[in-house]
Amino acid sequence: MSSPTGPASGLPVRMPRPRQPGRHRRPEPLAAPEGAPALVLAVPGTPSAATRSLAEEVVSIARSELPGLDARIGYLDGDDAEFRTLQSVLTHAADERVARFEQARAAGADATEPDGPVAIVVPLLAGPDNALLRRVRQAVMDSRVAADLTDALGPHPLLAEALHVRLSEAGLARADRARLFTVATAADGIILASVGGEEAVQAAGITGMLLAARLAVPVMAAALDEEGAIAATAEQLRGSGSQQLALAPYLIGPELDAGLLDAAAAEAGCSAAEALGPYPAIGKLALAKYTTALGIAPQPSQGTPVR
Repeated sequence: MSSPTGPASGLPVRMPRPRQPGRHRRPEPLAAPEGAPALVLAVPGTPSAATRSLAEEVVSIARSELPGLDARIGYLDGDDAEFRTLQSVLTHAADERVARFEQARAAGADATEPDGPVAIVVPLLAGPDNALLRRVRQAVMDSRVAADLTDALGPHPLLAEALHVRLSEAGLARADRARLFTVATAADGIILASVGGEEAVQAAGITGMLLAARLAVPVMAAALDEEGAIAATAEQLRGSGSQQLALAPYLIGPELDAGLLDAAAAEAGCSAAEALGPYPAIGKLALAKYTTALGIAPQPSQGTPVR
């Protein structure tokens, strides 16, 4: 029988389990370092309620992966009223950091004057788009704030996973074996559509090879914003034996002009999947760009193969 001070004499006492040594030890949960720069998500395209919802979900995923993360959203084409511009978000972050330091010093705390970047700016882009990246870089420069700018999110195996999921959701590809879901009309050739010129097509092609390995069908990348490129790629796939094609946007969404995807799918004579949107991998990759810039965490896992 136990007493208020513990178990009765002779009964076993539960002791804390010792930490398991070696490589199988469970890692300590990661948290944002105190005073770390803000993660500022640079969102392209015309702001809208849908764009805001997507961006907020992406930063929510990032925050859930790194407790204490200061994550903010800046729009390339914002209006500083309903949608804050990237430049104003950076300026506000810098002003807040100075104010925190001054308040701590006024309170008598042994505060160190802030140093290093105010923010890490992560473009919400699956692949490189030089025109958009130049605009992001210019906004950072115009803010006169010390901020680091990362590359686009891809190419990365997690984006191949996201593309696979979007295709399966549209009934254009088989999902994983665990869900026992097959599609009789699955595409036997995939066109991976990107925007941003030749460099963007090449980057999409790298992810396309990973997607081809998952689906066991040919995948070719093409420029969605180049007239006739999607149709020409469709003809090339059909010439090599593919008959049922699908268009998969290698795009997150805000950077995609309205109607462009539907027009390209009609021109190529095939169905299209949805853009990547706020798939969990997008938030994880945005965070990975941030943590890699700070040197505090490895890249995210490569995802689970879908067979």
